[in-house]
Formats: sequence, structure tokens, C-alpha cells
Amino acid sequence: MPKLLKYYKPYIPLLLLMFFFLVVQSLSDLFLPDLNADIINNGVMKSDIPYIWRTGLLMLIVTILLAISSITIGYLSARSAMAFGRDLRSALFDKVQSMSQGELDLIGAPSLITRTTNDVQQVQQGSLMFFRMMVSAPIMMVGGILMAIRQDAPLSLSIAFILPIMLLLIFFLAKSALPLFKEVQTRTDRLNLVMREKLSGIRVIRAFVKTAYEAARFSAANADLTQTSLRVHRMMAFLMPSLMLIMNISSIVIYWFGASRIDSGEMPLGNMSAFLSYIMLILFSLMMASMMFVMLPRAFASAERICQVLDIEPSITDSDTTDTIIGDFKVLDFKNVSFKYPGAEESVLENISFSALPGNVTAILGSTGCGKSTLIQLIPRFYDVSSGSVEINGIDIRKLSLKSLREYIGYVPQRAFLFRGSIADNLRYGKEDATETEIREALRTSQSEDFISAMPEGILAPITQGGTNVSGGQRQRLAIARALIKNPSIYIFDDSFSALDYKTDSRLRKALSEKTKSSAVLIVAQRVSTVLNADQIIVLEKGQIVGKGTHKELMASCEVYREIVYSQVTKEEVG
Repeated sequence: MPKLLKYYKPYIPLLLLMFFFLVVQSLSDLFLPDLNADIINNGVMKSDIPYIWRTGLLMLIVTILLAISSITIGYLSARSAMAFGRDLRSALFDKVQSMSQGELDLIGAPSLITRTTNDVQQVQQGSLMFFRMMVSAPIMMVGGILMAIRQDAPLSLSIAFILPIMLLLIFFLAKSALPLFKEVQTRTDRLNLVMREKLSGIRVIRAFVKTAYEAARFSAANADLTQTSLRVHRMMAFLMPSLMLIMNISSIVIYWFGASRIDSGEMPLGNMSAFLSYIMLILFSLMMASMMFVMLPRAFASAERICQVLDIEPSITDSDTTDTIIGDFKVLDFKNVSFKYPGAEESVLENISFSALPGNVTAILGSTGCGKSTLIQLIPRFYDVSSGSVEINGIDIRKLSLKSLREYIGYVPQRAFLFRGSIADNLRYGKEDATETEIREALRTSQSEDFISAMPEGILAPITQGGTNVSGGQRQRLAIARALIKNPSIYIFDDSFSALDYKTDSRLRKALSEKTKSSAVLIVAQRVSTVLNADQIIVLEKGQIVGKGTHKELMASCEVYREIVYSQVTKEEVG
């Protein structure tokens, strides 16, 4: 957690002001019992009414000061804690935004969600408790001990027996609780994972009648979290009654010995009252410290998980020799490119070399798992090559800024994802200042105009998260329109026509050929009909190029390509 305290730096003035009022509050708490003792000893015992009025008025002023301090501390602590949580969540979000796909896969989406929400909340509460207790608890404890000794030194020896017992109890429980709190957060991750899978795959679950199975999975994860949480809270539940028992036994002992000292005249009655108040303040400060030790182990466990994310150094970043100017597009080159996923033993791609030119369509074909999608994800640097290079206009893309590189590319992913908002909002992800004319032109090219015109709101029709309120084919066409509106130099279509019927597919490819005359087009496809007219077809097998050329050339020279073609159409149809 100390690493994260730097996020409190902008709020140091607020914290210093809060510390000042905490000192005022603590001194007021210490001052009141002494005034009360003076009234009993010097006012009530001597029937000195003017003295009672004067001291009572002073006690009222101290009480008002105490109330003002408490209100101010509450306000300042809330301001600083909420701002700290906001900044920490922003830092996590920015870090996640800068991660490569491999780093995101390593931690996992459910865990990142837990760390950005629940873990930040635990650290926020723990740090706030720490700041408040760090000031008030020592003042009240040390001040209470000194004031208790001032009231009656011999009776103060009881503190020497009480404090070690309470401190040992708190230390033992805090040490035992820390590993359990880490387990609680890990099991929270697991519960989030199961719940997220259930929500994302609800249609599959229902289609395969797996509702009972998924309910059992959730119940198991839920029960696991519940049992771990119960272990922690049973331990913590033991703490407060134990401390209260020690406090009450201490009070009885003090009453017993204090009564004999009052009876012998060695201690005034007012001092006894004040002494008990100071003992309660000392024990109360220890109880507050114990609450801090209850929260801090969980906060430290959460802080460790947050630091694991913040300490990740993104593997894909802008280099020191970043070039933001690419110029007019001339050629995209893959030069002896090989790639393996982090931690993998074998390469997914080996010695891939080809060029894509403006106005040309390059199709990538191959069996499932041969590395087609991985290949095109190297272009926008979702992953970096393991060896070789990907170049635009002779410049290695690793020497280009990520912003300028990705603005150069129009990417349509394999899973067409739409964001919550209107159709126009989704298309403006491609170009923020796109006009209505540009939006309609992109929709017309992507063959989306027919189903959008049927919607009462038109381009302002709402889209739910993930685009679940439109069909798979409509999602794909809207995702294509989002890429088209950028008017990029390189188009990447990762199996983006699979949900389209043959008629729509044919019309879309014809419209695209007119729209992309000055751009390089790379298409990953499963259908042979989609790539028949491509200027260049790359055939992949086990991560290697086994064929390159036009449809006619590959039919004559590439056995793998012929097998793919004949698996979809007959020899007569090919002829």
C-alpha cells in the first residue's frame, strides 16, 4: 500500500488540515475529563457556584470545538478519500488501456474488474482509516497515559498490565487475518469470472439446457467465497468482544482499588472520575487501532493486487525514435515474420513474407488454428513480432507511434463488437467529427441502409452493449461501416463476412472494391467465394505459407488450396 500513497500527493493540503483538526479533537477529548475533575473537586465539593459556571462554560466551548473538529474531519476525510479512489481507478484504467493483448489475457477481465472496483474501495477505506488513526490514536493513548499518571500515579500501574495483553491480541489476529484476506479477493475474482461467463453465454447455456450445471458452478464459487469470508469474520468477531471484556475487567479492577484509595483520602473523587475517563480513552484508542488492523490486512492484500497491475510495463509502446509521419501509402511488407505467444514453446507463425499494395486485395486462407487472425493482428501491433519485421513504406511499424499507426488502419475484428449508444455514435468511433452525409455513405457501402431505414429512429436508433439487439450479420455490417468511415490506407477484415448471406456478401464486396481503390485490403476468410477475385491469396498451413498467388495459379500449384476449394464447391462448379 505505501506505493499507492503517492496518489494522495495532490491532496496533501487537505490531509494536513485534517491532521490539524484531528489534533484539536484529540486534545479536546483529553481536556474534558480534567475539567470535569476540577468541577467535582473544586466546585461541587466546595459549593463554589461561580467556579462551576466558569469551568462549565469552558467545557461547553471545548465541546463545541470538538463538534466542529469532528464535522470538519468527516468532510475533509471524505473529500480526500473519494478523490484518491477516483485517481487510483483512473490510473488502473489508463494502465489497462496501455497493455498489450497478451498482458490483458495474462490477468484476465474478471480480475481486472475486481481490482478496479472492490480492491480500490478496500485500499481507499484502509488508507483513510490509517491517516485518521495515525494521528488521533497515538495522541489519545500517550496523552491518556500521561493524564492518568497525573491524576493518580500508583493506580496508573494497572495500565502496564492491560496494554500488553490488548496489543498481543491485536497482533495475533492481524497476522492470522492477512493470508485469509488475500484468499477472499482471489475467490471474489473466481465468482466474478463465473458470473461473467454466465451472463455472456446465457444463450448457449439455455440452448444446451445447462442452467442447472451453471447454477451448481456459481453455488460452488459462492460457497467457497462465503466460507473464506466467514473464517475471516469469525476471527474478527472474536476481537471486539475480547477487547470489551478486557476493558470491563480493567474498569472493575480500577473501581476496586480506586475506592480504597478514595476511602483512605489518598485520591479525590474527581480524580477517580477523570482517571476512569482517561483509561477509557486509552482503551478506546487501542480499539480504534484494532479496527485499523482489521481493515489494513485486507487493504494491503488489495494494494498488492493493484500494484501487480500498475507495475506491469507494457511490452508494446512508442519507441524513442517514434515517427508520427508515414506519408502516402505505398506498400505494406511482411519480411520473414515469426511470432510465438508469451510463454509458448512453439511459434504460431514462421517466416511469413509477402507485400500488400494500394488497390490490391490480399486474402488469407487456411484451416482453423493456422494463424490467420494472429497474422493480421501484428499489423496494428496488438502483438509484436518475435522476429522479422512488418513495414509500411519501408518503415518498421515498431518505429511508428501507436496513434499514427492505428489511425492508418481500418480494422474489423472477427467478433463484431458494438458499444452502447446510437448507430451514429458507434460509427463515430471511427471518425469523431463524421458528418451525417459521411455516416450514410458508410452505411450505404456496408449494405446497412436497408435495415436501418426500417428503424423509426434511423441512425439514432439505440444499440445495446455488444450490439445484442441486432443480428450477427447486421453487427458485422455496422462494424464494417465503422472502419469505412475512417477512410484508412489499410483495411483489415478478420473473417468479417461470415454472418452475411451470399447475396449481401456479393453486393458488399462489389461496393468495397469501389471504396477501397487507393487502399490495401487484407481479408481473412473461410468462404472461397469471398476470395476468388482477390489479387493475391496467401494460403497458411501450420503457421507457414504453403501457397501464394491468384485463384487460378493456386488451383494449379497448391494442393492445400485445392482441398479447401473442393471442400466447399464441386469440381464442376469450379470449372
